[in-house]
Amino acid sequence: MTSPAIPPAAAVRARIEHWVRPEIRALHAYHVPPAAGLIKLDAMENPYRWPPAVVESWLETLREVGLNRYPDPGADALKHELRAFFGVPRGMELLLGNGSDELLQIVALAVAAPGRVALAPQPAFSMYRMISIFTGLDFVGVPLRASDFALEREAMLAEIARRRPALVLLDYPNNPTGGLFEPETVRAVIEAAPGLVVVDEAYQIFSGATLMDWLHDHPNLLVLRTLSKLGLAGLRLGMLAGRPEWIAELDKIRLPYNINVLTQASAEFALRHRAMLEEQAGCIRADREALVADLRACRGLTVYPSRANFILFRAPAGRGGAIFAGLRERGVLIKNLDGAGEALRDCLRVTVGTPAENRAFLTALAAVL
Repeated sequence: MTSPAIPPAAAVRARIEHWVRPEIRALHAYHVPPAAGLIKLDAMENPYRWPPAVVESWLETLREVGLNRYPDPGADALKHELRAFFGVPRGMELLLGNGSDELLQIVALAVAAPGRVALAPQPAFSMYRMISIFTGLDFVGVPLRASDFALEREAMLAEIARRRPALVLLDYPNNPTGGLFEPETVRAVIEAAPGLVVVDEAYQIFSGATLMDWLHDHPNLLVLRTLSKLGLAGLRLGMLAGRPEWIAELDKIRLPYNINVLTQASAEFALRHRAMLEEQAGCIRADREALVADLRACRGLTVYPSRANFILFRAPAGRGGAIFAGLRERGVLIKNLDGAGEALRDCLRVTVGTPAENRAFLTALAAVL
């Protein structure tokens, strides 16, 4: 019996071009570079693992989890822990997602319609643009101020008035700059926006700033958090807080059982170890300030203030790509933002690691500057 003929590549391509939306074909998949054997300082991860005694206690917890049953569909016990840990205001409801990316996608799906717009400052988290396009929204980026990456109040308000966006996305602090936008400018944006505003507080534990207590005053505001930066990136758990009316509509889009039993049990366990998580974050904040000072002592670098667990710096003109490559050759992986738009020309972003990792990075950087 002969095997069926494999369609030629041209036939497959023709079908793709016919059926896949052109805006999707124009995208590139989110790229995660291989990091095996490298000091990994490219993804804003917490570099600290749990102490052995905590790991053993966690494993004991997991032994009681039944994998033969579906998880609690509402993750009610986990929501209780999240409310306490993140200080969710009374009367607000929560929606949980498989990472904050899923929650952003749910929000975008809820408001998407032909001709509708999602608006965000630029640069910002790259998934804002990608998720907007996935879900059929037109994406509009508003440049941050070139000199210091501040949020341009008048430019934002003008674009909101002109575009009437269904969705405004603000990262607070901003990724990739690390800067914290002026609260009164953010307030003006929320009040001017005709649709939803999502304030993404992924790095709140490092910034100490939150707009969570604004939820009662702004009916179009949602606040997004994640456990990834707390040292739980492998769990993929995000949380969206907002008025019950909004959360009820968004919950219709959430796929059932999206938070699995191991994630629920592990996150509940971790949140009961608040002191450990806060101690790790405190170490990262202190090491961030030391690393900023060391980078500012390097000749030729422009180092931007950070309220996150990473630092953005600009290399001498035309050298960003070469410095990134030189660091990688010396075993250190950071994020190369050179080529991500004129605003980030020659810019590199380094995650704050352990003291030993930070020293290795600085040693490699000195060798390539």
